[in-house]
Amino acid sequence: MKLLVRLLILCSSVLFVMCKGEKAPSHLPDYEEHVFVVSIVDNPEKLKEYLAYHDRVWPEVEAGFKKAGYQQIALYRFDKLIVMTVRVPAGADLGKMGKEAEAYSPKCAEWNARMNTYQQGVSGTVAGQKWAETKLFYEFKHK
Repeated sequence: MKLLVRLLILCSSVLFVMCKGEKAPSHLPDYEEHVFVVSIVDNPEKLKEYLAYHDRVWPEVEAGFKKAGYQQIALYRFDKLIVMTVRVPAGADLGKMGKEAEAYSPKCAEWNARMNTYQQGVSGTVAGQKWAETKLFYEFKHK
């Protein structure tokens, strides 16, 4: 029994020295988040339709997101302002990912064309621009 206890103590000590309190290396890819904003056209019926579509996003659209490599997409709303967060692999080319998602199925292109009719650029966007990427200017992290 004493030998077993000594062996357990020795093994624990060796593991502690080997680990040195460091985190094990992760084999998961690093991700980054992008945040975009758009407005919905000034029409209460259009806003209702837009929200209804997002209550039942077409399966082909979500399959296209998966195929393109999106980790997560979330939409938030305040009145007519839509905020979208997109989580993608670090360094990903968002333009390329968007094209790949849309090319997954003709339904994806149809979805984007349909959603485009509900959207308008926020103040400060150039003519024809709908979605605008935001710039992070403050972040708090509790470590």
